[in-house]
Amino acid sequence: MQTSRPTPLESAPAPLEARPRRRINLFWRTFFFLALLLFGSIIAWLQTFRTLETEPRAIQSAQQLATLVNTARVALRYADPIGRDMLIKALAEEEHVRIMTRDPKDAFEPYVSDEFGERIANELTRRLGAGTVVAGAVNHKEGLWIGFSINGASYWLLTDPSQLGPSRTSTWAIWLVTAAALSLAGAAVIARLINQPLKQLSFAASRMRDGDFDASRLDEQVATSEVREVNIGFNRMAAQLSKIEQDRVVMLAGISHDLRTPLARLRLETEMSVADPDARQHMVADIAQLDAIIDKFLDYARPEPAHLEPIVLNDVIAQSMYAVADYPDMDVTVSIPDNTKVLADRVDLSRVIANLLENSRRYGKSSDTGTAQVDISARVSDAWVLLKIRDHGNGVATEVLSRLTNPFFRGDVARTEATGAGLGLAIAEKTVLRMGGLFSLSNTGSGGLAAHIKLRRG
Repeated sequence: MQTSRPTPLESAPAPLEARPRRRINLFWRTFFFLALLLFGSIIAWLQTFRTLETEPRAIQSAQQLATLVNTARVALRYADPIGRDMLIKALAEEEHVRIMTRDPKDAFEPYVSDEFGERIANELTRRLGAGTVVAGAVNHKEGLWIGFSINGASYWLLTDPSQLGPSRTSTWAIWLVTAAALSLAGAAVIARLINQPLKQLSFAASRMRDGDFDASRLDEQVATSEVREVNIGFNRMAAQLSKIEQDRVVMLAGISHDLRTPLARLRLETEMSVADPDARQHMVADIAQLDAIIDKFLDYARPEPAHLEPIVLNDVIAQSMYAVADYPDMDVTVSIPDNTKVLADRVDLSRVIANLLENSRRYGKSSDTGTAQVDISARVSDAWVLLKIRDHGNGVATEVLSRLTNPFFRGDVARTEATGAGLGLAIAEKTVLRMGGLFSLSNTGSGGLAAHIKLRRG
């Protein structure tokens, strides 16, 4: 048995290492759409409210300004010069309104900055007369300027336009943040209520897939009628599948029991009654092959979950190689880092590796030497251990590669010496999946078939 390094793992990633597409789960997708709907509703409501509020506020603001202008007109018309100056000073100090003489050369810009300002300007013109001028800036000084006349004299009334606009206090922001927070909380609750039954169904389906039918039972007393009907139907299906699985195991166990007794008698009678040594040897080999086929059926039908524990991969490989150590037509090289641990069932993993080694010995022999050269290598990748067992035979046809793990299928096109029941690779895949790993087969670039086993790191 050699210990040289085998051909390294393929540079191209194996199918087990293919990165899955990034997907958003159903909870966050439901939450996102509900939040988007609620935010859209809030914005639409806010816009509708502001639209309905603009017209009354514009009329009210224009009415207040018109009253202020008319009051100033009356006061300026009947006040003496000293009283007029005092009135203008009082308005500037107390009401923040300035009144100044209007010069014909004054340059002004219309007060139509937005829809709200345009409505105020139109309302002021309607209330104060056609000669009224509403400007947003006079001589490049911004503000709300209202031009009016008193007995042929023209004046400007200047006020702060920010006092007339829609409410810009923090009240809007507080209500908006509160509504957004309540919307997000409501969306999260609704998304959870919608997705919780689906999450439970997904978990139950995964447990049933692993053969744990007892843990896959769903609650049949939920309040929602649709979910209750789905749960009842799923439980009935799980119970029926469990019964079918139990019947299959009992049937196969009965077949094993019923067949092995006559096989043992046949072997005994062969040893005692057949005189020809060659004929006796072939008959014993046929009986042993039948017994091995029965073992394959029982291995494939085992329903119980694997007992997982951290084990040293190097020890399992060494134990699995005992059965092929004395074969003259097989040469195995091993390259595994020391003390590499995986989370697996020791007996099941040993059976898988022994099965793959036997498969390589039967069907992976080199056409030049007639010897099965098998390389076993492993490497650690994050939380996983990638184990690779490959031979240097002829490989298999690409069109049948994906079918090699189907029960009772044998790739006779490329590996013509097929014997047995065709369950070896199916048992290997099922066992690895039962241990929470992944199993795949691929043709290597330099020839031969490679088995890739991905197990969790111990």
